[in-house]
Amino acid sequence: MKVAIVGAGKLGLSVTEALMGGGYEVMLIDQDSELLQKLSNQLDLLTVEGNAKDVDLLKSANIHTYDFLVAVTDNDEKNMVICSLAKKLGCSKVIARIRDPEYVNQLDFIKEAMNIDYIVNPDLSIAKEIYKYLVEKYTLTDGYFSTGLISVIEFTADRLPSIIGKKIVEVGKMLDNMLVVAISRNGKIIIPRGNTEVEEDDYLYVIGNDETVLKLKDRVHERERYTDLEKVMIAGGGKIGFYLAKQLADFNIYVKIIEVDKARCEYLSEHLDNVMILHGDATDLQLLEDENFDEMDAFVSVTGFDEENLLLALIANQKNIEDVVAKVSRKSYADLIEKMGISMALNPLDMTATEILRFIQGSKHILFSQIIQGQAEFVEIVATQNMHLTDCPISELKLPEGIIIAAIHRGDEAIIPRGSTVIEEGDKVIILFLLSQLPKLEKFFQPRKWGFIS
Repeated sequence: MKVAIVGAGKLGLSVTEALMGGGYEVMLIDQDSELLQKLSNQLDLLTVEGNAKDVDLLKSANIHTYDFLVAVTDNDEKNMVICSLAKKLGCSKVIARIRDPEYVNQLDFIKEAMNIDYIVNPDLSIAKEIYKYLVEKYTLTDGYFSTGLISVIEFTADRLPSIIGKKIVEVGKMLDNMLVVAISRNGKIIIPRGNTEVEEDDYLYVIGNDETVLKLKDRVHERERYTDLEKVMIAGGGKIGFYLAKQLADFNIYVKIIEVDKARCEYLSEHLDNVMILHGDATDLQLLEDENFDEMDAFVSVTGFDEENLLLALIANQKNIEDVVAKVSRKSYADLIEKMGISMALNPLDMTATEILRFIQGSKHILFSQIIQGQAEFVEIVATQNMHLTDCPISELKLPEGIIIAAIHRGDEAIIPRGSTVIEEGDKVIILFLLSQLPKLEKFFQPRKWGFIS
């Protein structure tokens, strides 16, 4: 399958890396010749220098032979035009990144008018995940999700005190053939190993046969649990802060936004109803104190700087604010998150790259997908002949850290796998993986060439 990526920014490169991990033929178009030269030396891909709005460039690149074009430049209008031109020239499907809030209520019209197949809005996606976390509390629907024979449940470890302090290998034996596939600990999703110990404040994601999971649900879930969220402070009035504030205000939550840019404050005041807009620096402790920072039920830091978001999250945690959410784009900061008491940390690049890849894949592999806490995803795939996953015990697959085979549908049988389990052709396999591991996961979907994974 051939995919053209327009825009070699952070998102474009994230999508490119994921696609190349899956064996796609990728062409990268950008106007930065120095960057393209560097990338062509590092990656096995075709690079084209120039402006993709130029019809002659698209023609010379044989865009009509491509299955997908993904336009992710930093300009919404440019992305729309490029997609429209590429589609007109014969590209099968086109995807555009559109971020401006002015377009949000017109996306369906834009898709139809510009002949765009799919639109991604990273900021809106992040805002929706934060809203879902704060308002619904559970990241799965009522903490429970079923694919038929197999179900997933989420609950806090203190709802089952007997497992606290136990290793995952021990917990598995206590949970009647169910498997702990993930732990949310201080805002970070962990794919546990056998020797990982369960801590009191952990959120556990457990998978198993539907009947046994439903029995566990009766034991660990509080009935008719509602959020007590009333007051939320948001640091950063950019696109994410705008989308989130609007959703929360529509839910009758009292919202304050702190934004350092005066012109942006004026925009927010004009376009948001029932939201208090404060002009100031969110790192100003006196300002936070004056605005009753410590009385907030939740604090969300979505400024344009990871360091600032982490600092503010640390301050909020020290004030014992119940829910602390931060946007953190740099992968190198992942290990810091767990130590800082953040309730939820989101990486917009990982989320958007995954969303784009899911659309490109269509029904090729993925039967369903379910994002958890914006950091990991359950996917169900159909195992095909010679796929890296098949005809080999799971213990010998050498799965990278952050990827786990969670369950297998084989005909009418539901299997919770062990190390000796072998995936067969035609099996429906449920996999949980960290979004940051998407490129590595894609390799396992590819046909086996030499009997090993490079």
